Amino acid sequence: MNEKITAHPQKEEREKVLKEIRQLENRQKILENKQRNEERKARTRRLIERGAILEGVFSLAPDLPGVEVKAFLIALSHLPGAAELAAKLPKSGDKP
Repeated sequence: MNEKITAHPQKEEREKVLKEIRQLENRQKILENKQRNEERKARTRRLIERGAILEGVFSLAPDLPGVEVKAFLIALSHLPGAAELAAKLPKSGDKP
């Protein structure tokens, strides 16, 4: 008669299931945060690489403020043949 008698086995089972749900939700949040961080790091790396390419190709770029770099690139995009060249580029998300 030393056995522990539980008065509410359904309540204990429910609490156990709710605890497991909370743990899974927390694990999901952790994984989503990791994914967002990886995406942010990939974007940051891509922006840095492209900025370095821009500065390497156009030596004036490091001295220009962002607004002037944007205006310069927009002006380049209006040159004859720029639209056709841009149309031939792979779209974002396309696999090579």
